[in-house]
Amino acid sequence: MATVTVVSFGYLHDAPPAADLTVDLRHHFRDPHVSPELRYMTAKDREVRDAVMGTPGIRQLVAAAAEAVTAFAAGPSAGDITVAAGCAGGRHRAPTVARALATRLIAAGHAVIVQHRDIDKPVVQR
Repeated sequence: MATVTVVSFGYLHDAPPAADLTVDLRHHFRDPHVSPELRYMTAKDREVRDAVMGTPGIRQLVAAAAEAVTAFAAGPSAGDITVAAGCAGGRHRAPTVARALATRLIAAGHAVIVQHRDIDKPVVQR
């Protein structure tokens, strides 16, 4: 079975990584950064993960991304697959979604590598 690499990143830090599937979380899902109590936390903190995963539509998006990975893996030229999840700063939404996607893919039997490119970078001041 192919290895799936799931990369979280922030668009405000650098260009998106090369990927077979890129999920852009910037415009359709509320940014926890706007909440002062969450701004300096990251997806390493349960409060951030709970806020992101409680956002309407996020769980359905994770399920759809997992289905897309399954479709890529079933293709005639199947090989390793890279999924990139991006948000503004790469500290809240993207790593939470990457983690949720990885958990779902592992449960489905995929070998998964998770990379959080920007989670430890400074908060982007807008």
